[in-house]
Amino acid sequence: MLVYPSGVDVSSSTLRFLEQQLRRHRRAIGSRWRRLSAGRQALLTLAHLRMGHTYAQLDAGFGIGTTTAHRYVAEAVELLAALAPGLTDTVRTASAKAYLILDGTLLPIDRIAADRPFYSGKHRKHGMNVQIIADPFGRLLWASPALPGAVHDIRAAREHRIVDALAEAGTPCWADKAYRGAGGTVRTPCWGRWETLSAGHQAVNRSHAKIQAVVEQAVATLKSWRLLRKLRCSTTRITSLVQAVLTLHLTSY
Repeated sequence: MLVYPSGVDVSSSTLRFLEQQLRRHRRAIGSRWRRLSAGRQALLTLAHLRMGHTYAQLDAGFGIGTTTAHRYVAEAVELLAALAPGLTDTVRTASAKAYLILDGTLLPIDRIAADRPFYSGKHRKHGMNVQIIADPFGRLLWASPALPGAVHDIRAAREHRIVDALAEAGTPCWADKAYRGAGGTVRTPCWGRWETLSAGHQAVNRSHAKIQAVVEQAVATLKSWRLLRKLRCSTTRITSLVQAVLTLHLTSY
């Protein structure tokens, strides 16, 4: 395999943050020697998450075996995932904002047609359902654990108790028609075909669509980490990967 210089488009502060967490972890477990320093392990992890480099590519670039690369990445991901904010804390912190925006996205996975629980009829592909909460400016605040792609958005929101958390905090939340009937403080568009809606309901839906549209910035933020654009790992690891990415994103503010 050919090796060439490349770059990772993340801030140096993000690299330093992850390096500090790895150093602290190594001291806690009494690790004396590693093939890579904490800084190089941090860079290895960012290259995997941000650029989507495979373990074979990391092996060639960092001069370590694929097994070691996998172990180093898994260690860093678990550390980052443990630091991700919980739903209750996120909603409580964001309660001062005028409102929040809720939406779901599908993270594509490599599954065959027989894996029906992971097939999303809406997106017509296999994947994992992740719920996202954004602020009025489209900034990503929270991402949920991953559920199979066949799970509908409103069911996912209920399983994660998102509606309950928003209601307890009294925080208004805008969501699309997939969350119709959610209740609480979740606001959805007026139901019905466009041509059958009154002029007032059409105006409400136009205003709602403008507010809801900015959540796509949060979705794009999540998927700017290229590993999440096409996941080829076990579905049991996807939640940790999403939470790790969320932690890195929030530390970059």
